[in-house]
Amino acid sequence: MPELAFTEHGARSTAAPALKSLLLAAGLLSATHSPALDWPQFRGPNGDGSAPTADPPVTWSETNHIAWKVRLTGRGRSSPITLDDRLWITSAVEQGVVRTNIRSDDMQIAEHISLHAACLDTTTGKSRWDVMLFDVPHPDPVHWFNSWATPTPVAEPGRVYCDFGTYGTACLDASTGKVLWKQQLRLDHQVGPGSSLALWRDRLFLVRDGRDAQYVAALDKNTGKILWKTERPPLTGSSGDLKKSFCTPLVFQQGDQVQLMAPGAQWAVAYDPLTGKEIWRIHHGRGFSNGNCPVFAHGLVYFGTGCFKAQLWAVRPDGHDDVTESHVAWKSLRQVPVMSSPTPAGDDIYWVSDDGMATCADAQTGEIQWQERLGGPCLASPVSAHGRLYFFRQDATTVVVKAARQFERLSENPLEGIVVATPALADHALFLRTDTHLYCIRN
Repeated sequence: MPELAFTEHGARSTAAPALKSLLLAAGLLSATHSPALDWPQFRGPNGDGSAPTADPPVTWSETNHIAWKVRLTGRGRSSPITLDDRLWITSAVEQGVVRTNIRSDDMQIAEHISLHAACLDTTTGKSRWDVMLFDVPHPDPVHWFNSWATPTPVAEPGRVYCDFGTYGTACLDASTGKVLWKQQLRLDHQVGPGSSLALWRDRLFLVRDGRDAQYVAALDKNTGKILWKTERPPLTGSSGDLKKSFCTPLVFQQGDQVQLMAPGAQWAVAYDPLTGKEIWRIHHGRGFSNGNCPVFAHGLVYFGTGCFKAQLWAVRPDGHDDVTESHVAWKSLRQVPVMSSPTPAGDDIYWVSDDGMATCADAQTGEIQWQERLGGPCLASPVSAHGRLYFFRQDATTVVVKAARQFERLSENPLEGIVVATPALADHALFLRTDTHLYCIRN
């Protein structure tokens, strides 16, 4: 389908209410249909990339099953999020960007950036608002894999919260984009911000694991004031580079206890979200620069350890204090990613290495069921829906695989551009971000 202009989107949207009324009158659409699937945070409502009831397309191309495609203002690696009929996304408008080599890393330097949040209509792609939140001259360099707008926002009815790491956090009116408050917790990320937000009750959680400081903080979602701030466990080694991480925290409930799980360099820690007090911690070795979000499924927490040699650990989250020797269910060193996160489906858990090796393992034992090459690097996290796994290659090709213990490739779907951001799911759609465009892929 050709790329659509906003004016064409507007013309399309006027027909939608009339069509819905006609279907209701004809009895072809129930007025008591199930509520739409929302994707209000990084990796969806459960933070694990799964939506069993969603049924996005299996095949698509630039001319097939593209409901709309819009060019984005600026660049970013944050994921889209949705609530009701709205979608939000963040971007950095860059000026004077130069790609260079710093300390053997492929980095980007900019003369100036402005950090934006935007709201779109999920049905049409029409822009609702675009707001500049932070203006930053001479920002710190970022790695090419990263961006100045990588953390994914989080939404709830009436509000959307956006974070840009050291450059600031903002709360906006979801309908208008009006800024309600701003906060800034400075940090030396070294290669740019990466940890996304988590929201629970009246608390907004931020992981700040940089070279110069490592801690987890809770902000009052109504004011942006710091409610608590907990330092990470002691880290060994003198190099700050080995103390950073880019993990996204996860809130889950174990029995009667709600936990905030946040892996970091060398340690993974679960906190009481009300107080910030540690519940348990586990020492996973020398790992650092973890880029994943932990997953809670089958009574276990799964998380990646990051560089040097990435491992996937499965831990029973019912312990206290240091549980390194007592609560590890299993661990795997086989083709584990540094950047992306695993996703559960059925009795298994799936992941894909940074260079594109997909793995299916028994969620309870870690026993590998299959491993297959997908044909290219994969930096975005996979998602699971309707008995299928969706793996996103960096070259904007999505590989769809059957969620089963015998590997079955269902399709390969190429688009234009580069994909690093993890897509969002809807009932019958997939919202996929490239470095230049946002796609709505819909049945």
